[in-house]
Amino acid sequence: MLTIILTVIHTLFAVGLIATVLLQSGKSAGLSGSISGGAEQIFGKKKGMDDVLNRISTVMAVLFIVTSITLVLVQAR
Repeated sequence: MLTIILTVIHTLFAVGLIATVLLQSGKSAGLSGSISGGAEQIFGKKKGMDDVLNRISTVMAVLFIVTSITLVLVQAR
């Protein structure tokens, strides 16, 4: 029963980690970054959202690793 609950939580962390990484903007945006750069000067920067997504993805990665190790330890018994 504990293994099933941990597997479900682990899967939720994996999906959350994937979603937060995909929502972040790339560091080298290329041509599209230079076009949107002018729009950011007019409409304001979205840097705050990137910082929040970076922190969320870091927390999700740590929780993913913790649940991975916990699953291995529970199944080893």
